[in-house]
Amino acid sequence: MSSTTRARPRIVISEFMDAPAVASLSDDFDVLYDAALVDRRGDLLQQVASADALIVRNRTQVDATLVDHGRRLRVVGRLGVGLDNIDTAACRARGIDVIPATGANALAVAEYVIAAAMLLLRGAYVSTHEVSGGRWPRNALGNGRELAGKMLGLIGFGGIGRLTARLARSLGMRVIAYDAQLAPTSAVYAESGVAPEPLDDLLRNADVVSLHVPLTPQTRNLIDAQRLALMKDDAILINTARGGVVDEAAVASALRAHKLGGAALDVFAVEPLAAGSPLADCPNLLLTPHIAGVTRESNERVSALIAQKVAASLTGA
Repeated sequence: MSSTTRARPRIVISEFMDAPAVASLSDDFDVLYDAALVDRRGDLLQQVASADALIVRNRTQVDATLVDHGRRLRVVGRLGVGLDNIDTAACRARGIDVIPATGANALAVAEYVIAAAMLLLRGAYVSTHEVSGGRWPRNALGNGRELAGKMLGLIGFGGIGRLTARLARSLGMRVIAYDAQLAPTSAVYAESGVAPEPLDDLLRNADVVSLHVPLTPQTRNLIDAQRLALMKDDAILINTARGGVVDEAAVASALRAHKLGGAALDVFAVEPLAAGSPLADCPNLLLTPHIAGVTRESNERVSALIAQKVAASLTGA
């Protein structure tokens, strides 16, 4: 390489990214794509040392140590929206842009919420084993509930919450919401056909409660035993936000005591969920491995958006 030729900026991608998006970046940048790099911390730190950009999902810990190693880092792209795995203050101090894929996986999460609510309210979709084995639990499963007419309570009313509200209302649900960052008089409530309510009132009134808040000191264990006790005994709790927002042991106790009608948890305080968790073998509980926002279509949207934004950040476009 001649002394007048500039090296192409280097991008390290440490978790899964859609192949066409990786290919688009490779056209203009020096790209290292290794979806397993997240599990090799020493290698990750070594690779970041020569990187101008880093692209991650939710498992890569972009902490102060990693930021210190990344002396050339100019941008961190997040294939998702939550930033609790990224030390945003350390990045800000170094002038590193942090770019989430805002909005790109909102539809996947909203559909997950509606599907989980339908499954848990109806209660009939767990009968395959019994029916195929010759049993006929028609009486036991004949008292499921319909989604239409139920009250959905949204805790957090940002983009995902608003899209969830739109889908719910199209299916005949009534929707109420609480958002600590929004004034009750905000026009967004009226525009969405959603009534604002204080948090405790929302918990008392909702048939389905869905969480859409980041994990912060203010939201950690937001849904604890005291707040679960406010909910109807047959209410459904859905958490696609962050695990630390919910006290998992309290949810398990409420389910076993029949003080909660059901729960769908996609996120956990510690991931993967450890064997022997209090949630093991709870009734009316749906557990999924942090995939509410992950579909074939959302992967394509998220990856394409982050590829575009990271490229623009590196080139100043």
